[in-house]
Amino acid sequence: MIILIDEFEVPSQEVNKCKKETIKYGSVCIAPKREDESFKLLGFLDVKSVPCARESVLYGSLGSLVVGLGHFVATSRVRRSCDFAVGGFICTMLGYWFYCRYNLAQHRIRQRMLKEGMRNKILFEGSSLDPERKQTGNERSDS
Repeated sequence: MIILIDEFEVPSQEVNKCKKETIKYGSVCIAPKREDESFKLLGFLDVKSVPCARESVLYGSLGSLVVGLGHFVATSRVRRSCDFAVGGFICTMLGYWFYCRYNLAQHRIRQRMLKEGMRNKILFEGSSLDPERKQTGNERSDS
């Protein structure tokens, strides 16, 4: 995202001091945010491009907070509550991951079936193989 400010004039010799694709604002060079940059969890899980990864981590964090605080309020044992919080994170994250991936697979199957149905509708519309076309008495029936 590039922000242009009309109030200030930037001399042309100062613009050349900044690297390519940056904007000179006062004495600071501002680089626009790249769209291809994303957050990688643990160095390998790209949260932006992997379906369901972001939501799984967020729900896992919420589950961790609920389980950890709940156990701490019930027992007042800090170390054990932290262990329960980590377990809650793992269980909630994996549970939501599988739930989300299952729904995503179902959605893709429904999309594929709808796409195939639309293709068949366009292909067979108006022909003798059209299932919506009513057969009249002068047409030959197969039964």
